[in-house]
Amino acid sequence: MFRLHTIFLLFQCVIFAYSYNILAVFPHEGKSHQWIFGPIIKELVKRGHSVTAIVHHKEKIDSANYKEILVENPSAIGLEVIPMQALTSAGWYSQVFSSKFLLNEGLGSCDLILSNSEVIELIKSDQKFDLILGELFNSECCQGFAVRFAAPLVGVSSTTIINWHNGHFGNPDNPAYIPSNNIFYDNRMSFKERVVNFLGTLNVKKAYCDALDSNRKLLEKHFKMDMPEMGRLIRNTSLLLVNSHWSLTFARPLVPAMVEIGGVHIQNANKLPENIEKFINESKHGVIYFSLGSMIKGHTFPQEKKDAFLKAFARLPQRVLWKWENETMPGKPDNVMIQKWMPQFDILSHPNVKAFISHGGLLGTTEAVHCGVPMMVMPQYGDQYTNAKAVEANGGGVILYLKDATEEKVYNNLKTILDPEFRAKAKALSERFRDRPMSPMDTAIYWVEYVARHKGAPHMKTAAVDMPLYQYLLLDVLAFLGLILLVFSYISYKILSLVLRSVFSKKKVKQN
Repeated sequence: MFRLHTIFLLFQCVIFAYSYNILAVFPHEGKSHQWIFGPIIKELVKRGHSVTAIVHHKEKIDSANYKEILVENPSAIGLEVIPMQALTSAGWYSQVFSSKFLLNEGLGSCDLILSNSEVIELIKSDQKFDLILGELFNSECCQGFAVRFAAPLVGVSSTTIINWHNGHFGNPDNPAYIPSNNIFYDNRMSFKERVVNFLGTLNVKKAYCDALDSNRKLLEKHFKMDMPEMGRLIRNTSLLLVNSHWSLTFARPLVPAMVEIGGVHIQNANKLPENIEKFINESKHGVIYFSLGSMIKGHTFPQEKKDAFLKAFARLPQRVLWKWENETMPGKPDNVMIQKWMPQFDILSHPNVKAFISHGGLLGTTEAVHCGVPMMVMPQYGDQYTNAKAVEANGGGVILYLKDATEEKVYNNLKTILDPEFRAKAKALSERFRDRPMSPMDTAIYWVEYVARHKGAPHMKTAAVDMPLYQYLLLDVLAFLGLILLVFSYISYKILSLVLRSVFSKKKVKQN
């Protein structure tokens, strides 16, 4: 009995030794972004850590170790409802120049968070935190909390790596084969595409650098303290957990401080609602699931395009589940079922679901790849274009731009991805995506705890993070070697001139 009691006490000591007090800060108001962070917070609490979370959307976590500061903004509804008429099919240039708008939006979200009365009280308090877990997206809001509480910052990115985040860690970012995550290219670009990608990447980074001073002023205003120069401050970020995985979003070099956790939000599938399960089970030829995510509302489809899809669906033997926010859909064929909300991952997990029509959001794309369901992707904005290219390049689906959608194109694309050979490619991609030494969640938690254990783990970043650009690009070395070559060439020229002059002068003397 005494031995059991001793073991129990030792076990408690181990738990206590590795229990950290964590402040989680998620400034962006988009609900889909929090779907990445919520599961990580929940798992940290489950493993015995204390978490105080500043969020825009309530988390369902019932624990004495969890405290929530809910920052609500009624005007933020625009971030959750986007009519398709408001989206344009403009080219890559509109995507690149949207960075300025995105960064300005980030300043507004940060200001909203820091103006909250509970957050103000937290900033004034004498609380101590071992770690700051925060979203790195379109502002540097979380840096202020890291300075105020003198704690290492672990960033979480809900998207693939944004160009301006590479500088935080000295991570290689070669535009010759690494597409900017808001341009329409994959990793094998033509000469013209590489030119566009290079200039687009530079423009995005310039927009970010231009916004840094505004970030610093905002942080100083709310935290009532001098902030370090932002270029130096952002390089103190300890780690970035990225919602991507190389099997889908292309292989690229990553320093140890950037860790991919794509699929971290995926849980076990739940039982489907009876009406949906019955609809899927009774479909002899399988089901196609159609959803444009939480922000784009299907019922705002242009009439001409909606008719093209309905006519194409009517020609297929498969049934179609369409997330449609209106009660009715005029002209709907009998093989189409509409519903305002559908449990997406649970549907994609059903073996009788044969295809997914998507807008290319990273969460839905990841879920479809995880389940091995081929996609027809219709990107609308942001990183959806890059996600669509990645899916197509890796054999997980095809792209259909909405402006090009006709009955024939919709029908032919669906026939392509429903073909058994194509489905086999999607299954192979799924196997590569899921084949990892640790689950995405275990990976995320391990590295969060690692940073806390090692007091920020500065050793995970390369020396490149502190190098000025001329050193990083070896411009000083190239200039030095060029000077040596120039001097050598000049001396060689002079010697050769003297030799030739001597030879020709001797010939002249002999002739005379």
